[in-house]
Amino acid sequence: MSDENEKELETPEEETEENEDEYGPDILTLVDDDGVEHEFEVVDTLNTEENEYFALIPTEDAENVSDEDGQLVILKVVQENDEEFLEPIEDEDEFNQISEIFMDRLEEYYDFEDDEEDSEEK
Repeated sequence: MSDENEKELETPEEETEENEDEYGPDILTLVDDDGVEHEFEVVDTLNTEENEYFALIPTEDAENVSDEDGQLVILKVVQENDEEFLEPIEDEDEFNQISEIFMDRLEEYYDFEDDEEDSEEK
């Protein structure tokens, strides 16, 4: 009987894993200043006492491939008139602090290159 119980316990776990795969990544479509839509995958979010931030990467399905593909995009959630918007972080110190947190959290999944190191090598 114990063998039967063990098999029954394994089945729900397998079903749960299959269900998680069905949902896939969180995809956001953002519109730039020129009205062009760009798709991004949400790879991480961060909530601080003051703000909420999103770490995004361009999706592989993007039709308009730009020079920035493969880079981590960090945006801040801003509320205006009961609506939420994603905007670039304007304060350099805030951006550096938040980007460092995201890079530390995501470094095991992604290889990040430091732009300063790249420009020094040239």
